[in-house]
Amino acid sequence: MLDERVVLDEDDVRRTLVRIAHEIVEHNVGPGRLALVGIHRRGAPLARRLQALLSELLEVEVPCGAADISFYRDDLGRHEAPVVHASELGFPVDGATLVLVDDVLFTGRTVRAAIDVLFDYGRPARVQLAVLVDRGHRELPIRPDYVGKNLPTALGERVNVRVREIDGLDQVSIAQLESTPESPEALV
Repeated sequence: MLDERVVLDEDDVRRTLVRIAHEIVEHNVGPGRLALVGIHRRGAPLARRLQALLSELLEVEVPCGAADISFYRDDLGRHEAPVVHASELGFPVDGATLVLVDDVLFTGRTVRAAIDVLFDYGRPARVQLAVLVDRGHRELPIRPDYVGKNLPTALGERVNVRVREIDGLDQVSIAQLESTPESPEALV
């Protein structure tokens, strides 16, 4: 990769998550049966941060879990073997309003796989989607309810999200790839 450009720094990421938390509160009257589910890998720490913000705003502990989509992907066999994490939903899914949290929304395939995971645990009343970055290029009819930053990109670009829990800092950047891949899946 060449030419990486920072579009959100640490303060921007913090402010963005605070805004998303406030939007979630505005669109969900009362805390009753609201829970967060982060998509492994970088969606999970973002969900935990939103959980802390929501729990403070609502003055009640908002449940938070993590979904691993490794075996639900529709591109198994096209990439190297996935690193598998356990899905951890320590709360009842049936009848709950679940906010699915991810770092970047691209083709929509990751979100589709995560929804499949959720329905293996039960039947939520509603599933909402919160993403730090929406970069466009959808292949499936998926639209987020909460967006930190709309970031139109070219297929020859990659959005890099770094979170302090994994990478040691919070940052969103765009990098130009050396060669344009044949399909969007190569950018995931």
